[in-house]
Order: sequence, then structure tokens, then C-alpha cells
Amino acid sequence: MKIVGLMSGTSYDGVDVVAAEFTADGDILRMRPLGHRELGYDEELRERIGAVLPPHPTTVEAVCRLDNALGEVFADAAALGVELAGGRADVVVSPGQTVFHWVDGGTVRGTLQLGAPARVAARVGVPVLSDLRSADVAVGGQGAPLLPAFDALLLAPGHPDEGRRHGGAGGRPGSGAGGRRGPTGGTVRAALNLGGIANLTVVAPGGPVLGYDVGPANALLDAAARRFLDRPCDVDGIRAAAGRVHPGLLALLLAEPYYAAAPPKSTGKELFHSGYLDARLAALAGPVATDDVFATLTELTARTVADACDRHRVTDVVAAGGGVRNPTLWGRLAALGAGRWVLRTTDELGVPAQAREAYAFALLGWLSWHGLPGAVPSVTGARRAAVLGSWTPSGPPHGAAGPTPPRRLVVLR
Repeated sequence: MKIVGLMSGTSYDGVDVVAAEFTADGDILRMRPLGHRELGYDEELRERIGAVLPPHPTTVEAVCRLDNALGEVFADAAALGVELAGGRADVVVSPGQTVFHWVDGGTVRGTLQLGAPARVAARVGVPVLSDLRSADVAVGGQGAPLLPAFDALLLAPGHPDEGRRHGGAGGRPGSGAGGRRGPTGGTVRAALNLGGIANLTVVAPGGPVLGYDVGPANALLDAAARRFLDRPCDVDGIRAAAGRVHPGLLALLLAEPYYAAAPPKSTGKELFHSGYLDARLAALAGPVATDDVFATLTELTARTVADACDRHRVTDVVAAGGGVRNPTLWGRLAALGAGRWVLRTTDELGVPAQAREAYAFALLGWLSWHGLPGAVPSVTGARRAAVLGSWTPSGPPHGAAGPTPPRRLVVLR
């Protein structure tokens, strides 16, 4: 089964496009990556997305217009994905652009993603799965993160790559990480995503799969880049590398109650936005040098992620997302984990670090197509595991012939 997966994250800089072929063999699911691309948003669309995100006010008209504009971009991305799949795909997974995640006292009440899936289905002519978070929210879950279903399978004990993880091509023998063990004595593995928000999946033998949003990865860094540099990001962490951590600002940032809250939990730009950063800077006695702001925000991400890894006694961390391309952030994470956990990217497991989320959504599409749940209750806090998403049809599934169109309706009595 060939599936196209799309992903547009909290950094809202573009769409990651992948195509993958899935083959089931008993309880083993094989995924053959068929390629991935990035389709960037133009500046005007990025501004329109930013204009509807909290804390900005908006209108239903603006949301409607943006929904359809995004639908056109996702349709282009889906068409590109079909090309990657060799010209034919069975399903497109288009989760949309999250514009609001309604969290009330730690409970998620609703979530909203835009992206007009009907436009995607009309363009590529295959069924489209969208709105993947709502089903989990409806049964009491956070609706996020959804990647742990993918991570749990990828990092499952007994995986053919397991030898490479510990002392093989990606490991560091003698690092000291081998002293940590899970509930039944096995090693504890984690998958880390460094997107706009950092989220962590923890897979320990004998224990439930855990996962949650740790806090901001690039969200506040990108807000600072727009605020101080008039750019979308601090490329390669250059400004952060030139600055020093400001103790007062770091203390204010670390005092955020979200970090102390117990999982399940999820967050986004409804909390970690430009106004949030401005308020912390305004609370200080004096100004903070621009480079020091970037250094401090980088330290915040590295510190909160490292604390989460240590809390779960993680030994092996495989990372993905835009943050792995930031050498300053990567260097701080490696330094904080030295002697405790091995840090590397998902590329070593055959999953391109810049496309992991899109491949994960492709997997969720396979699960939903077969009526299998894609959310993990031990992660989201849902009452039960939910089959995710809403289907937008484009005709009979898999090209099957449909019935003869009716000419009239007869009501039976």
C-alpha cells in the first residue's frame, strides 16, 4: 500500500512531503521510504498563518480564506507526493496546519487544523485522511503528540537495528549510558522531535509507552528571530553561539508551570508565542543583548529536554526535526547528555530526520485505513485508543467500480 504523508508543524515554514510503501507480514509492518521533499510557504502565506495564531485576534472570514489557501498548497504537496510514489498512491494523509489547541486547566477541549482536505482529494483523486487529532480529544485525550505510535514500533525491543543502537555505528561504547535500565532491566530508548515544540517518546521494556510535549524547541527562537532579526529563524544558531546565557531570563523562563505539570500534556503556540517572550523580557530589570536572548532560549530548550531524558533514565535518544540542523542547540544537548545518553538522528534508523513526522503520519494513515487505533492512551491520556482522522472520499476506494448511478428513489413502507 502506497501512502503519501504531509506535515506542516508549529514553525509553519512549509510542508514536508513523503511517500512510503507499507507491507504487512504478520505482526511486522515494513515501510519502504520512496522519497521526501520540502515545499516551502511563501512569505505572504506565513504572515497569514501567523496572523490567526494566538494571541492575535482574527475573524471567521480570515480563517475560511486561510483554510482554502492552505488546501491549495497541500494539494500541490500531495501531487508531488504521488510523483514520489511512482505516479500512484492509495491514500494521502494531510493532517493540516494547527492554528489552535484548546487547553483548559490541562484538559484539551478541542483542536483546530486548517487545510481544506476536499481540495487535496480533488487534485490527486485518492482518499484523504485529515483531522487526525479530534478523535483522541473526543475520548478524553490530549490529541497530541501522535508520533509515539510510530516511535513505539520503530524503537520496539527486538528491532533488527537494535544491535547498532548500542555500540554499533551510532552508539558510543563506554559512555556510561549503559547503567540505566527500564522497569524489567532493559535499556530505555527515546525519540525526540525538535520542531516548533519539542516532544519526547519513551519506550522502556516492560513499561507503557510514554510521550508528551516537553516545551518549546524552535517556537520561541523563531519568535525572537522575527522580533529582533526580521528573519524566520537564527540560521545554524549563529546568534545563539555568539551570546551568553542570561541567568535572570533563564530563571523566568524555567519558572513556567507547564514544565512541572505531569503528563499527559501537550502545548503549542497558544502558550509559547511572541507575546510570551516579550512579557518575560519586560519583567527583567534591564535590557538583554540580542545574542544573549538567543543563547538563553537555546539553553532553555536543551535544559528542558535533558531534564525530561534524565527523568525517564533514557539511554538512547534518536532525534529529528528542524532543530537537529541547529549546531548550537545540538551541541548543548550532546553536552548535557554526555555520559548518560547517546544522541543521534533518526537517519541512522533509515528515517530522514527532516521527514520523520511526515513518515509518521503516513503510518497513521495505514493504521486508520485498516481500522486500527493510532493514538496511544498511555501518551495522550485518552479513555481508549482511537482510530484517527476523518476521510474525504474521491470515489470508490482503490479504484473499485462503484454502483450504477440511481435514476430514482423508492421509499419502502
